[in-house]
Amino acid sequence: MKTERKWDTLASDTRQRMEAAARYIGPGKQVKKEDTVALLKSVIRSFDRVNIEGNNQKQADFLADCLLQVDPAEINNLHMVQSCVPLASHLDMFEKGIAKRLDFAFGGPQAARVAKFIREGKIELGAIHTYLELFGRYFLDLTPRVSLICAYEADREGNLYTGFNTEDTPVIVEATKFRQGIVIAQVNKIVDKLPRVDIPAGWVDAVIESPKPFFIEPLFTRDPGLVTDNHILLAMMALKGIYGEYKVKRLNHGIGFLTSAIELILPTYGEELGLKGECCTHMVLNPHPTMIPAIEAGWVDTIHCFGGELGMEEYVRARSDVFFTGPDGSLRSNRAFAQTAGHYALDMFIGGTLQIDKFGNSSTATANRVAGFGGAPNMGCDSKGRRHVTDSWLKCGQEVPNMHDLIGDMPRGKRLVVQGVETFGEARAPSFVDKLDAWKLAENAKLDLPPVMIYGDDVTHIITEDGIAYLNRAPNMDVRMAAIRAVAGYTEIGLAEDPAETKRLREAKIFQTPEDLGIDRSRANRDLLAARSMRDLVDISGGLYNPPTRFRNW
Repeated sequence: MKTERKWDTLASDTRQRMEAAARYIGPGKQVKKEDTVALLKSVIRSFDRVNIEGNNQKQADFLADCLLQVDPAEINNLHMVQSCVPLASHLDMFEKGIAKRLDFAFGGPQAARVAKFIREGKIELGAIHTYLELFGRYFLDLTPRVSLICAYEADREGNLYTGFNTEDTPVIVEATKFRQGIVIAQVNKIVDKLPRVDIPAGWVDAVIESPKPFFIEPLFTRDPGLVTDNHILLAMMALKGIYGEYKVKRLNHGIGFLTSAIELILPTYGEELGLKGECCTHMVLNPHPTMIPAIEAGWVDTIHCFGGELGMEEYVRARSDVFFTGPDGSLRSNRAFAQTAGHYALDMFIGGTLQIDKFGNSSTATANRVAGFGGAPNMGCDSKGRRHVTDSWLKCGQEVPNMHDLIGDMPRGKRLVVQGVETFGEARAPSFVDKLDAWKLAENAKLDLPPVMIYGDDVTHIITEDGIAYLNRAPNMDVRMAAIRAVAGYTEIGLAEDPAETKRLREAKIFQTPEDLGIDRSRANRDLLAARSMRDLVDISGGLYNPPTRFRNW
């Protein structure tokens, strides 16, 4: 028997909300900034699922501040679904009782406060996701009812220009609008004509010119002046022992000084090794300023970006053969597409971490910080859905001695997942531990699982100042743990090393020291850097790179 039901309840509900908000919305969908709180009160209901655009770079900060001004007696128990919660206002909403439940990917500067709020019951945590995982759930079971986004400019009809920092905006808008949700945008400026249309007006319900430009963080800028000799030693090992060994062309560099050091010695040590044209030709990463020397030296064919980087706008515009730019000449970043490329198309991910346990599991979480993962796990894993072949992917898979136990005689490749750390990190905290702090965090925050960033079975190589552990060549867990002990230095894990066992690992090339690789440690110094200061980067860019003020000392 056919059941009678209405099939347009979402659209009907949206019409009612927009009718309530109509008095605040003028021509071109424009709303006066002083009416923004009233607008939000008209379109948001208690228990709604709400997205405030904010990743680790640009932030819809004006709209977040306005949502914080609603009366929690009228609007409460919101379920926030958003990439990151780096602003104090994101957490203040939970403090006031406006929001209650949180699904996110990265905590950033609010990581300790997230953990505290979970312990105190102010946040009901859904899950800590990766970016791509959360984006996927926007189209499944976490679709926002209302999304508060940000853009550089809007025109008089409500079209948006997200430009250099497009980042998460397309995926948020598409998930929200095509499920009958409401999209509200803050923009830095309303203009007559946009450089290009990134989000069409038909997908936007209201536009507010905010009192100041949205907040944006230059998260991927590293001053070459702070690169140490130890970073350079690790970078030399990475280039000779991994990049050169596997001829890795398609890769991502995580954030940190190790990867900055690698980028800065590509035109020097990398060329000496004959790797130009053999490695780093196709990359997925933000426009790192420390990549400028390698780009200028002709190392890179293509870079696709998750987001932009302050100061790199004109440099990217002038290098459109390398970066993905629009017809207007500005960068078109897109976090969803970059993460997809990172998950399926890369041959290698290399990045740092705070802790690695004796099995090779790693995490950036500590006992009282819910930092989240961002995009690292999507790139720092072996994508089981991959079907295309590259030489480096195939070679890494061929070196896995127990592949036969898993899939019989079927050949298969494997993503290189490299963790690079100094054996002791900030404040002399050991990088290698018996048990990750993530276990304690899971207990404190009442999580079902410890928040592991990269699981041990995905990690293929660990680099420290002591050498490289080639974990993909280890036939079983005992050998794998011995290789980890060999690179763990004077940590408690490293002090358990058996010299005779380590000698056997060196002979089997499961562990290699710098000397085994033919690397002269005395050459690991700043003379090897293609740029030694921010000013050098500006000069090498031909004056196109314009560093943020805090990175200038001239």
